[in-house]
Amino acid sequence: MSGWMPIADIAKQVNAGELKAAEMVERALKVINNNKKYNAVIATMPDRANLRAKELDERIANGEYTGLLSGVPFIAKDNFLTFGSETTAASNILRGFNAPYQATAIERLEAEGAICVAKANLDAFAHGGSTENSDFMVTKNPHNESRVPGGSSGGSATAVMLDMAPFALGTDTGGSIRLPASFTGAVGLKPTYGLVSRSGVVAMASSTDVIGPIARTVEDIALVLEVMSGQDELDSTTIDRDPEPYTSLDRISLNKVKVGVIKEHMGDGVDADVRARIQATIELLKNSGADIRELTLPSLDLALAAYYIVVPAEISSNLSRYDGQRYGFSHRDATSLEESYNWSRSEGFGREAKRRIMIGTYVLSSGYYDAYYKKAQQLRTKLIDEFNQAFKAVDFLVGPVAPMTAFKIGENTKDPLKMYLADVMTVGVSLAGLPAISVPVGVDGDSMPVGVQLIGQQKNDRKLLSLAKEIQGLMS
Repeated sequence: MSGWMPIADIAKQVNAGELKAAEMVERALKVINNNKKYNAVIATMPDRANLRAKELDERIANGEYTGLLSGVPFIAKDNFLTFGSETTAASNILRGFNAPYQATAIERLEAEGAICVAKANLDAFAHGGSTENSDFMVTKNPHNESRVPGGSSGGSATAVMLDMAPFALGTDTGGSIRLPASFTGAVGLKPTYGLVSRSGVVAMASSTDVIGPIARTVEDIALVLEVMSGQDELDSTTIDRDPEPYTSLDRISLNKVKVGVIKEHMGDGVDADVRARIQATIELLKNSGADIRELTLPSLDLALAAYYIVVPAEISSNLSRYDGQRYGFSHRDATSLEESYNWSRSEGFGREAKRRIMIGTYVLSSGYYDAYYKKAQQLRTKLIDEFNQAFKAVDFLVGPVAPMTAFKIGENTKDPLKMYLADVMTVGVSLAGLPAISVPVGVDGDSMPVGVQLIGQQKNDRKLLSLAKEIQGLMS
């Protein structure tokens, strides 16, 4: 159980003067300091956090209401631009970079009284599924220090499960919120693409990057989404939010719900313990009245291949801005512009960033664009059509988040393809821009958490959260 009370209760008591925001910040920073061995946090920001807490407490003492998240500490993945500490995206090429402005998501949370206390570790530039690709350190799973916490938001998920803060922010490009949530036993939401502004977040792949929260409960996730969601003039891809509050989680009558089990995600490639936990969850839904139907999405088996063409192509474009000339690392010994470009990028980028830049540049190059990138985008359209057809038959889709539980640190680092396979059940959802959530549903034989992935239709995030809450209740 969490050492923190529900987020709404913290804010209510802080606003009432029963708790002090300063006490909440002090508590969060103390837990962070006591758990350094897990390498979840890159940097803390005590000066700014304590100053904000003091200001909130003074306003409350003067009778002001300070917001839905008043005094609630949180941790941001270190690819969010924030004041109070550097923003590095866990890459050497951004060491020393101090953001000139804050991400829209951070601004909206702070406007409702939340206090950012630290920046979480990640795979550098969010390239990875284990947090082993960080240029600084490897985050450890809170349940077993020899295991990875998943990635790329592994630092955020580990921080939540170690009670460093009631919630943390992550980014999900192909599963980077859902996977660490599953591996650590947290709840992690990937909202509909565009529901939360990406302004002020270091870009990975702009057509699939999504901002979302990681917490211990669905109710906490819903409250954070309520604050962050909605259109933003600084991000032209943002969409209208649900007119109803995301915190209005309707009690779902499961006997009126149709749930589709994704056949392609329940095959022989899934670990027996994972499949057993997911099947048990499906049985719980069935016994509670849900109409369970097996569905097939024929193109889903090709989603991983398409993802690792489309995403590296966008990465190669997005990372071109890190050239050693304007900000970030610049090689001091370079004597010409060409040397500065080459040496700055060669030393600044890690191995995985270089690998993805090379793959992306290759598939976009003359002679290969039609053979690879164009075909991948055509498959993406076909996949979207198949999801749309599936949602004509059912209300939600269900399956595992990953085919395995958290693997050992170092187990897959020498085999990139094996590492990429951890994303096989999450990337299709990302390519289609759908909302999805990971909810813990038990553990495997090694006591490592297993998460179920629930998938909804675009813009149906509130209904998806309602189903997730029902499952959370069934598992308690």
